Amino acid sequence: MAQRKQKKLPRPPERSYADRPLLDKLGVKPESRVAVIGINDASFAAQLERRATDISRSRPKQDSDLIFFDAETQKDLGGLSFLRKSLKPNGAIWVVYPKGRQEIREIAVIEAAKRAGLVDNKVVRFSETHTALRLVIPIASR
Repeated sequence: MAQRKQKKLPRPPERSYADRPLLDKLGVKPESRVAVIGINDASFAAQLERRATDISRSRPKQDSDLIFFDAETQKDLGGLSFLRKSLKPNGAIWVVYPKGRQEIREIAVIEAAKRAGLVDNKVVRFSETHTALRLVIPIASR
């Protein structure tokens, strides 16, 4: 007897994250310990102040959940190893860098992350001019 082909069910549509607020995309929760280093974006700062209460500027506190780090050139990426030391094992460093500029490209951020013992696992449109790449400590190293 011939086997009958099973009909494939249609795939459910992928969830759209386009309409989610930026801080939701970045994983900022009210209880998050957050550090912001070099990012001068008034809109982001205002949103962050409304959402989180434990925010440090210029230097991260120990056991930070999230570190937002501005990198305008590849040279700036040398600080990732230092930032990793302040990160909770399951935390993340968001490298915020300019879109479409040759001074720094996504591949340079990924390579610098590897040198610092980090891996990339998410990218988010941070603003009209900047992209954010999330770097985390690999699960095997936590």
